[in-house]
Amino acid sequence: MALSSTSYPKKWKAGKTTVIRVPVTLAETVLEIAKRIDETDGCVLREEPFASLFPDLENTLPRVNVTYKAARPINVASVPQRSPFRYPGGKTWLVPYLRDWLNHQSKTPSRLIEPFAGGGIVSLTAGFERLARHIVFAELDERVAAVWQVVLNGQAEWLAKQIMDFDVTLENVKPALEKPAKTIREKAFQTILRNRVQRGGILATGAGLVKTGENGRGLRSRWYPETLARRIRDINAIKDRFTFVHGDAFKLIEEHSQDKSAVFYVDPPYTIAARRLYSEWQIDHERLFAAMARVKGDFLMSYDHTSEVLELAKRHGFETRGISMKNTHHAKMQELLIGRDLSWVSGP
Repeated sequence: MALSSTSYPKKWKAGKTTVIRVPVTLAETVLEIAKRIDETDGCVLREEPFASLFPDLENTLPRVNVTYKAARPINVASVPQRSPFRYPGGKTWLVPYLRDWLNHQSKTPSRLIEPFAGGGIVSLTAGFERLARHIVFAELDERVAAVWQVVLNGQAEWLAKQIMDFDVTLENVKPALEKPAKTIREKAFQTILRNRVQRGGILATGAGLVKTGENGRGLRSRWYPETLARRIRDINAIKDRFTFVHGDAFKLIEEHSQDKSAVFYVDPPYTIAARRLYSEWQIDHERLFAAMARVKGDFLMSYDHTSEVLELAKRHGFETRGISMKNTHHAKMQELLIGRDLSWVSGP
Protein backbone atom coordinates (compact mmCIF):
# COMPACT_ATOMS: atom_id res chain seq x y z
CA MET A 1 0.00 0.00 0.00
CA ALA A 2 1.27 3.50 -0.79
CA LEU A 3 -0.02 7.03 -0.49
CA SER A 4 1.44 9.96 -2.38
CA SER A 5 2.62 13.02 -0.48
CA THR A 6 0.24 14.96 -2.71
CA SER A 7 -2.61 13.23 -0.87
CA TYR A 8 -2.02 15.69 1.98
CA PRO A 9 -2.64 19.45 1.85
CA LYS A 10 0.89 20.20 3.10
CA LYS A 11 4.16 18.34 3.42
CA TRP A 12 5.33 16.74 6.66
CA LYS A 13 6.88 19.24 9.08
CA ALA A 14 9.01 16.86 11.15
CA GLY A 15 11.72 16.17 8.60
CA LYS A 16 12.59 14.43 5.36
CA THR A 17 10.42 11.57 4.13
CA THR A 18 11.20 8.15 2.70
CA VAL A 19 8.93 5.91 0.63
CA ILE A 20 8.60 2.47 2.20
CA ARG A 21 6.53 -0.64 1.57
CA VAL A 22 4.61 -2.06 4.53
CA PRO A 23 1.99 -4.83 4.91
CA VAL A 24 -1.58 -3.62 4.38
CA THR A 25 -2.47 -4.59 7.96
CA LEU A 26 0.12 -2.12 9.31
CA ALA A 27 -0.38 0.73 6.83
CA GLU A 28 -2.92 2.73 8.84
CA THR A 29 -0.89 2.37 12.03
CA VAL A 30 2.31 3.55 10.32
CA LEU A 31 0.48 6.58 8.92
CA GLU A 32 -0.92 7.36 12.37
CA ILE A 33 2.58 7.21 13.84
CA ALA A 34 3.85 9.63 11.18
CA LYS A 35 0.94 12.03 11.71
CA ARG A 36 1.40 12.09 15.48
CA ILE A 37 5.12 12.79 15.16
CA ASP A 38 4.39 15.53 12.62
CA GLU A 39 1.75 17.18 14.84
CA THR A 40 4.37 17.67 17.57
CA ASP A 41 7.31 18.49 15.28
CA GLY A 42 8.92 15.26 16.45
CA CYS A 43 8.86 16.23 20.15
CA VAL A 44 6.46 13.47 21.15
CA LEU A 45 9.17 10.83 20.81
CA ARG A 46 11.23 12.60 23.45
CA GLU A 47 8.28 12.53 25.84
CA GLU A 48 7.67 8.79 25.63
CA PRO A 49 9.00 5.84 23.67
CA PHE A 50 7.49 4.43 20.52
CA ALA A 51 6.17 1.30 22.26
CA SER A 52 3.98 3.18 24.73
CA LEU A 53 2.59 5.48 22.03
CA PHE A 54 1.15 2.50 20.17
CA PRO A 55 0.50 -0.36 22.62
CA ASP A 56 -1.69 -2.24 20.14
CA LEU A 57 1.20 -2.41 17.68
CA GLU A 58 3.57 -3.32 20.49
CA ASN A 59 1.39 -6.32 21.32
CA THR A 60 1.69 -7.66 17.77
CA LEU A 61 5.47 -7.76 17.86
CA PRO A 62 7.42 -10.78 19.11
CA ARG A 63 8.76 -10.39 22.64
CA VAL A 64 12.41 -11.11 23.25
CA ASN A 65 13.88 -11.99 26.62
CA VAL A 66 16.59 -9.48 27.47
CA THR A 67 19.12 -9.80 30.26
CA TYR A 68 19.78 -6.50 32.01
CA LYS A 69 23.24 -6.00 33.44
CA ALA A 70 23.61 -4.10 36.71
CA ALA A 71 26.62 -2.19 35.36
CA ARG A 72 24.88 -1.08 32.15
CA PRO A 73 22.30 1.76 32.34
CA ILE A 74 18.82 0.86 31.08
CA ASN A 75 17.69 2.64 27.92
CA VAL A 76 14.55 4.26 29.33
CA ALA A 77 13.28 4.90 25.79
CA SER A 78 12.55 1.16 25.66
CA VAL A 79 10.19 1.36 28.64
CA PRO A 80 6.49 2.24 28.20
CA GLN A 81 5.63 5.50 29.97
CA ARG A 82 2.36 5.07 31.86
CA SER A 83 2.35 7.92 34.38
CA PRO A 84 0.91 11.40 33.80
CA PHE A 85 3.67 12.75 36.04
CA ARG A 86 7.11 13.90 35.09
CA TYR A 87 8.45 12.92 38.47
CA PRO A 88 11.86 13.83 39.91
CA GLY A 89 13.50 10.61 41.04
CA GLY A 90 11.16 8.61 38.80
CA LYS A 91 11.82 4.90 38.43
CA THR A 92 11.45 4.32 34.70
CA TRP A 93 14.99 2.85 34.71
CA LEU A 94 13.86 0.25 37.24
CA VAL A 95 11.01 -1.24 35.18
CA PRO A 96 13.04 -4.05 33.54
CA TYR A 97 14.37 -5.05 36.97
CA LEU A 98 10.86 -4.90 38.39
CA ARG A 99 9.70 -7.39 35.76
CA ASP A 100 12.62 -9.71 36.50
CA TRP A 101 11.97 -9.52 40.23
CA LEU A 102 8.25 -10.25 39.99
CA ASN A 103 8.74 -12.99 37.41
CA HIS A 104 11.26 -14.53 39.81
CA GLN A 105 8.48 -15.11 42.37
CA SER A 106 7.25 -18.68 42.71
CA LYS A 107 3.75 -17.50 41.75
CA THR A 108 2.03 -14.25 40.82
CA PRO A 109 1.81 -12.11 43.96
CA SER A 110 -1.67 -11.50 45.34
CA ARG A 111 -0.78 -7.85 45.90
CA LEU A 112 2.00 -5.46 45.07
CA ILE A 113 2.27 -2.85 47.82
CA GLU A 114 3.98 0.46 46.98
CA PRO A 115 3.99 2.71 50.07
CA PHE A 116 5.81 5.69 48.47
CA ALA A 117 4.21 5.82 45.03
CA GLY A 118 4.93 9.33 43.78
CA GLY A 119 4.54 9.21 40.00
CA GLY A 120 3.50 5.56 40.28
CA ILE A 121 5.45 4.07 37.37
CA VAL A 122 6.11 0.82 39.26
CA SER A 123 2.49 0.35 40.31
CA LEU A 124 1.22 1.27 36.86
CA THR A 125 3.61 -1.10 35.12
CA ALA A 126 2.60 -3.96 37.40
CA GLY A 127 -1.07 -3.19 36.81
CA PHE A 128 -0.90 -2.85 33.04
CA GLU A 129 1.28 -5.93 32.64
CA ARG A 130 -0.56 -7.99 35.29
CA LEU A 131 2.59 -8.68 37.25
CA ALA A 132 0.47 -8.91 40.42
CA ARG A 133 -3.22 -9.68 40.92
CA HIS A 134 -3.89 -6.32 42.57
CA ILE A 135 -1.91 -3.15 43.22
CA VAL A 136 -2.12 -1.09 46.41
CA PHE A 137 -0.18 2.15 46.31
CA ALA A 138 0.02 5.12 48.63
CA GLU A 139 1.19 8.72 48.63
CA LEU A 140 1.19 11.23 51.47
CA ASP A 141 1.57 14.44 49.44
CA GLU A 142 -1.99 15.76 49.13
CA ARG A 143 -1.42 17.27 45.68
CA VAL A 144 -0.06 14.08 44.14
CA ALA A 145 -2.74 12.10 45.98
CA ALA A 146 -5.44 14.31 44.46
CA VAL A 147 -4.37 13.24 40.96
CA TRP A 148 -4.58 9.54 41.77
CA GLN A 149 -7.90 9.96 43.57
CA VAL A 150 -9.42 11.80 40.62
CA VAL A 151 -8.05 9.39 37.99
CA LEU A 152 -9.23 6.28 39.85
CA ASN A 153 -12.51 7.54 41.33
CA GLY A 154 -14.74 8.69 38.50
CA GLN A 155 -13.26 12.04 37.45
CA ALA A 156 -10.64 10.88 34.93
CA GLU A 157 -12.54 12.11 31.89
CA TRP A 158 -13.01 15.57 33.41
CA LEU A 159 -9.28 15.80 34.09
CA ALA A 160 -8.38 14.60 30.60
CA LYS A 161 -10.64 17.23 29.02
CA GLN A 162 -9.26 20.01 31.22
CA ILE A 163 -5.77 19.13 30.06
CA MET A 164 -6.81 19.01 26.41
CA ASP A 165 -8.57 22.38 26.59
CA PHE A 166 -5.92 24.33 28.51
CA ASP A 167 -3.77 26.73 26.50
CA VAL A 168 -0.31 26.84 28.08
CA THR A 169 0.78 30.45 28.03
CA LEU A 170 2.39 32.49 30.81
CA GLU A 171 -0.80 34.57 31.00
CA ASN A 172 -2.86 31.43 31.64
CA VAL A 173 -0.40 29.41 33.72
CA LYS A 174 0.33 31.92 36.48
CA PRO A 175 -3.33 32.53 37.49
CA ALA A 176 -4.07 28.80 37.22
CA LEU A 177 -1.28 27.97 39.66
CA GLU A 178 -1.99 30.82 42.06
CA LYS A 179 -5.75 30.31 42.27
CA PRO A 180 -6.77 28.28 45.36
CA ALA A 181 -8.22 24.93 44.31
CA LYS A 182 -11.76 24.58 45.68
CA THR A 183 -12.28 20.92 44.76
CA ILE A 184 -10.11 17.84 44.63
CA ARG A 185 -10.36 17.70 40.85
CA GLU A 186 -9.23 21.32 40.55
CA LYS A 187 -6.27 20.44 42.78
CA ALA A 188 -5.50 17.46 40.55
CA PHE A 189 -5.41 19.60 37.40
CA GLN A 190 -3.33 22.25 39.15
CA THR A 191 -0.86 19.56 40.24
CA ILE A 192 -0.47 18.13 36.74
CA LEU A 193 0.02 21.62 35.34
CA ARG A 194 2.58 22.54 38.01
CA ASN A 195 4.41 19.25 37.45
CA ARG A 196 4.68 19.97 33.74
CA VAL A 197 5.60 23.66 33.71
CA GLN A 198 7.97 23.87 36.70
CA ARG A 199 11.63 23.06 36.24
CA GLY A 200 12.40 19.36 36.47
CA GLY A 201 8.81 18.52 37.37
CA ILE A 202 9.56 19.58 40.95
CA LEU A 203 6.45 20.23 43.05
CA ALA A 204 8.26 21.50 46.14
CA THR A 205 7.81 25.12 47.17
CA GLY A 206 10.22 27.48 45.45
CA ALA A 207 10.60 25.62 42.15
CA GLY A 208 10.58 28.07 39.25
CA LEU A 209 8.82 27.85 35.91
CA VAL A 210 10.49 26.42 32.83
CA LYS A 211 11.99 29.22 30.78
CA THR A 212 13.68 28.09 27.58
CA GLY A 213 12.70 24.44 27.74
CA GLU A 214 13.19 21.76 25.13
CA ASN A 215 13.90 23.15 21.66
CA GLY A 216 13.05 26.62 22.95
CA ARG A 217 9.40 25.70 23.49
CA GLY A 218 9.34 27.30 26.93
CA LEU A 219 6.37 26.40 29.13
CA ARG A 220 5.05 24.06 26.46
CA SER A 221 8.26 22.05 26.54
CA ARG A 222 6.74 19.26 28.64
CA TRP A 223 3.08 19.91 27.94
CA TYR A 224 1.71 17.15 25.70
CA PRO A 225 -2.06 17.30 26.20
CA GLU A 226 -2.97 14.39 23.90
CA THR A 227 -0.39 12.14 25.55
CA LEU A 228 -1.39 13.12 29.09
CA ALA A 229 -5.10 12.70 28.39
CA ARG A 230 -4.51 9.28 26.84
CA ARG A 231 -2.46 8.09 29.78
CA ILE A 232 -5.17 9.19 32.21
CA ARG A 233 -7.88 7.46 30.18
CA ASP A 234 -5.79 4.30 29.88
CA ILE A 235 -5.32 4.13 33.66
CA ASN A 236 -9.01 4.77 34.22
CA ALA A 237 -9.86 1.87 31.88
CA ILE A 238 -8.17 -0.62 34.25
CA LYS A 239 -8.85 1.17 37.55
CA ASP A 240 -10.27 -2.01 39.10
CA ARG A 241 -6.70 -3.34 39.30
CA PHE A 242 -5.65 -0.56 41.67
CA THR A 243 -6.37 0.65 45.17
CA PHE A 244 -4.96 4.04 46.07
CA VAL A 245 -4.40 5.14 49.66
CA HIS A 246 -3.80 8.75 50.64
CA GLY A 247 -1.92 8.19 53.81
CA ASP A 248 1.06 7.07 55.81
CA ALA A 249 3.44 4.55 54.24
CA PHE A 250 4.25 2.86 57.54
CA LYS A 251 0.59 2.13 58.24
CA LEU A 252 0.23 0.54 54.81
CA ILE A 253 3.32 -1.62 55.34
CA GLU A 254 2.08 -2.73 58.76
CA GLU A 255 -1.39 -3.53 57.41
CA HIS A 256 0.04 -6.04 54.91
CA SER A 257 3.13 -7.14 56.82
CA GLN A 258 1.80 -10.62 57.66
CA ASP A 259 0.61 -11.43 54.13
CA LYS A 260 3.10 -13.93 52.70
CA SER A 261 1.55 -13.67 49.23
CA ALA A 262 2.05 -9.90 49.03
CA VAL A 263 5.25 -8.23 47.80
CA PHE A 264 6.48 -4.73 48.55
CA TYR A 265 8.27 -2.22 46.38
CA VAL A 266 9.68 0.52 48.61
CA ASP A 267 11.19 3.71 47.16
CA PRO A 268 11.27 6.33 49.93
CA PRO A 269 12.36 9.95 49.57
CA TYR A 270 16.13 9.66 49.35
CA THR A 271 18.39 10.79 52.14
CA ILE A 272 20.26 13.42 50.08
CA ALA A 273 17.99 14.99 47.46
CA ALA A 274 14.57 14.63 49.11
CA ARG A 275 14.47 18.04 50.83
CA ARG A 276 14.91 19.83 47.50
CA LEU A 277 12.56 17.68 45.43
CA TYR A 278 9.54 16.82 47.56
CA SER A 279 7.07 18.42 49.94
CA GLU A 280 6.78 15.27 52.07
CA TRP A 281 10.44 14.37 52.37
CA GLN A 282 11.12 13.62 56.02
CA ILE A 283 11.24 9.93 56.89
CA ASP A 284 12.74 7.75 59.60
CA HIS A 285 14.95 5.46 57.52
CA GLU A 286 15.93 3.25 60.46
CA ARG A 287 12.27 2.68 61.24
CA LEU A 288 11.62 1.81 57.60
CA PHE A 289 14.37 -0.83 57.49
CA ALA A 290 13.06 -2.32 60.73
CA ALA A 291 9.54 -2.44 59.30
CA MET A 292 10.71 -4.23 56.15
CA ALA A 293 12.61 -6.78 58.25
CA ARG A 294 9.26 -7.75 59.83
CA VAL A 295 7.22 -8.30 56.64
CA LYS A 296 6.47 -11.91 55.69
CA GLY A 297 6.36 -11.36 51.94
CA ASP A 298 9.23 -10.55 49.60
CA PHE A 299 10.32 -6.96 49.04
CA LEU A 300 12.52 -4.79 46.86
CA MET A 301 13.84 -1.42 47.98
CA SER A 302 15.62 1.25 45.94
CA TYR A 303 17.80 3.86 47.58
CA ASP A 304 20.59 6.33 46.99
CA HIS A 305 23.99 4.67 47.16
CA THR A 306 25.43 5.99 50.44
CA SER A 307 27.47 4.51 53.27
CA GLU A 308 24.60 5.14 55.70
CA VAL A 309 22.16 3.13 53.61
CA LEU A 310 24.66 0.31 53.11
CA GLU A 311 25.16 0.17 56.87
CA LEU A 312 21.40 -0.02 57.52
CA ALA A 313 21.06 -2.85 55.00
CA LYS A 314 23.99 -4.76 56.53
CA ARG A 315 22.59 -4.33 60.03
CA HIS A 316 19.30 -5.98 59.00
CA GLY A 317 20.89 -8.75 56.97
CA PHE A 318 19.68 -7.49 53.59
CA GLU A 319 21.51 -7.92 50.30
CA THR A 320 22.49 -4.87 48.26
CA ARG A 321 23.34 -4.36 44.60
CA GLY A 322 24.52 -1.20 42.86
CA ILE A 323 22.66 -0.46 39.63
CA SER A 324 23.90 1.95 37.00
CA MET A 325 21.37 4.47 35.75
CA LYS A 326 21.30 7.90 34.12
CA ASN A 327 19.67 10.92 35.71
CA THR A 328 17.64 13.59 33.93
CA HIS A 329 20.89 15.31 32.88
CA HIS A 330 22.16 12.02 31.38
CA ALA A 331 24.88 11.73 34.01
CA LYS A 332 25.71 8.14 34.91
CA MET A 333 24.92 7.39 38.55
CA GLN A 334 24.52 4.40 40.84
CA GLU A 335 21.39 3.56 42.75
CA LEU A 336 21.04 0.77 45.24
CA LEU A 337 18.70 -2.21 45.14
CA ILE A 338 18.04 -3.84 48.52
CA GLY A 339 16.26 -7.08 49.30
CA ARG A 340 16.48 -10.42 51.08
CA ASP A 341 17.55 -12.24 47.92
CA LEU A 342 18.96 -10.42 44.88
CA SER A 343 20.28 -13.51 43.09
CA TRP A 344 17.92 -12.71 40.19
CA VAL A 345 19.88 -9.51 39.36
CA SER A 346 22.30 -10.17 36.50
CA GLY A 347 25.95 -9.35 37.06
CA PRO A 348 28.08 -6.89 35.09
